[in-house]
Amino acid sequence: MGALGAVTQSCSRFQEQHLDVRAPCGRVQSWDNSPLEMTNIKSKSQSRSDEAEGPDGGWGWVLVVAMFVSSSLVFGLMRSLGIFFVEFIQYFEESAQAISWISSTGLAAQQFFSPLAAALCNAYNPRVVVMTGGFLAGLGLTLASQSTCLVHLYLTMGVISGFGWGMVFTPMVATVMANFTRRRALALGLGFSSIGLSSFAFNPLFQLLVETYAWRGALLILGGLSLNIVPCGALIRPQRRSKAPAKVDSETKSCASMLRRIASYLELSLLTERPYLTYTLGVTLFNVGYFVPYFHLVAHSRQVGFSEYQAAFVMSAAGASDILGRIVSGWFSDLRHFRVVHLLTLWTGLAGVFIMLLPVSSMSGSYTALMVISLLYGFCSGALTSVVFAVLPMIVGVERTMGALGLLQLIESGAGLLGTPLSGFLKDVTGNYIASFMVAGSFLLLGMLTMTTLPRFFSCTDPPPPQRRSLDAKEKVLDLELEQMNSSPSDKKHTVESNDPANSKLC
Repeated sequence: MGALGAVTQSCSRFQEQHLDVRAPCGRVQSWDNSPLEMTNIKSKSQSRSDEAEGPDGGWGWVLVVAMFVSSSLVFGLMRSLGIFFVEFIQYFEESAQAISWISSTGLAAQQFFSPLAAALCNAYNPRVVVMTGGFLAGLGLTLASQSTCLVHLYLTMGVISGFGWGMVFTPMVATVMANFTRRRALALGLGFSSIGLSSFAFNPLFQLLVETYAWRGALLILGGLSLNIVPCGALIRPQRRSKAPAKVDSETKSCASMLRRIASYLELSLLTERPYLTYTLGVTLFNVGYFVPYFHLVAHSRQVGFSEYQAAFVMSAAGASDILGRIVSGWFSDLRHFRVVHLLTLWTGLAGVFIMLLPVSSMSGSYTALMVISLLYGFCSGALTSVVFAVLPMIVGVERTMGALGLLQLIESGAGLLGTPLSGFLKDVTGNYIASFMVAGSFLLLGMLTMTTLPRFFSCTDPPPPQRRSLDAKEKVLDLELEQMNSSPSDKKHTVESNDPANSKLC
């Protein structure tokens, strides 16, 4: 009986190690499984592999629609503010550089507050964050309609609306990316395509609103329009949160726990990883010049002699080709014929070249040449936005996408703050926008060259994304450490004994 028991125990240990299949009561199942049981095992294995691969649609398509609407009311509106640029110069009688700080402050605020939005989403609920951001965006534009000086516009359109835009953009993009795997670039392309569509529609619409209601009435209407972001945020399903950790008696240790928890929410460990820093530097560089045409192309077109509606239609045409570029780029990148990072560098380089050609095409006074270059620029600028964020999960992993996107927006906020005022300064010095567009395009080319220094950039296959433990697991480990720090020596001894594998038993 002793030998039989030893053999039985050995078989049980072998089954535990190699089959890892347990009955509901905790006993190891026998080898002679029925065909139905083996089918269930295979189906469970298949479901685990599908789960590891990630979701690819479902409610995610509803979130794509929400992102479609919210993106048009954030970046589509931001791109069309060039209509107000000329009106502000005439009303406040200020320089182009001073007026440029309005749009650059809003862009910088949107990017600067993105880490805060990411941390709030990791700690609480993305739905509440996006809805609050939509309210702030509408509030800022509404208050801007009552401004009497540039400082008021800096605070309202710049800080308040920019804060709201930052709380909308990062959670919406990260939520959509988390719901797609194979068709992630296509989903982002469809969601971002509203930026080009709204650019096409908003420029003539804003020009009409300014002529009908003046710039104050137009901003008041835009404030009410921005409140539509609130129901878009309501479409985000609330996430299940882990139970609140036990309170820590020591105030000092509670502060240390809070700091570590904040660092975890912000994903500050990414700042020590070279691939993420290289990617962030490249995006920051081409972010300096990316938005310059959207703020100054209308003013440049009017300066070279085209009418107000002709100048507005140039941006509308660029917005129309932007839509096509986003969809085509997202669809083509999902075919996996080329690596996404290679497509990103291609579209970035082409966009930089066409930005530099924008003033050259209008030097002869040819409206057709300016329109053609604007169409090509719009296509390339839209194409790169479909893939620029699709590269991020491949570098940091899907679990850290929310925090990585927030940190990226924070770092590139300085570039957004610099780009448009630098363009306005060059215009004030030279008297035209030629140097402004040349410098803006060169920043995109510099960002493209920076991307080529990513590890394994010239490889034909993507490296596997890094894996990381979930946030809840990290919190549990942190809480266990704090409990051990505050427990008595006898409690610590009991905890060590309970965690000893030799003392553990099957359920």
